[in-house]
Amino acid sequence: MRPGPHDGIPHRTARLLGWAGFTCALVGPLIVWRQAIRAVATDFTWELDYLVMGWTGYALMAAGLFFLLPVLISIGRLPGDRFYPRSRNAYAGWGITLYLLGCGIAVQVAEIASGYGDT
Repeated sequence: MRPGPHDGIPHRTARLLGWAGFTCALVGPLIVWRQAIRAVATDFTWELDYLVMGWTGYALMAAGLFFLLPVLISIGRLPGDRFYPRSRNAYAGWGITLYLLGCGIAVQVAEIASGYGDT
């Protein structure tokens, strides 16, 4: 027999909330920073400074979402299940940390792209 949810949320609801949050974390930056992404993408060059400064924040956010996928897939599963990662908390920690670091850098890139220093 499968134990009940430990946080009071049914497993199906927890999965739906997890996928909704993941989708918002994926689509949100594309909506919020669309002009900054467009500005960085239109001046594309194969220079190391450009690649590091322009795309690092978005790459960190993508890496964070990648680390959160095993956590998302394992929602509602028991620790002995096949799809339950052994280091689920580590994946969650790395995913959240990388995503937030990427957001911080993306905010700075957006300020630079919008001409913050031109006033």
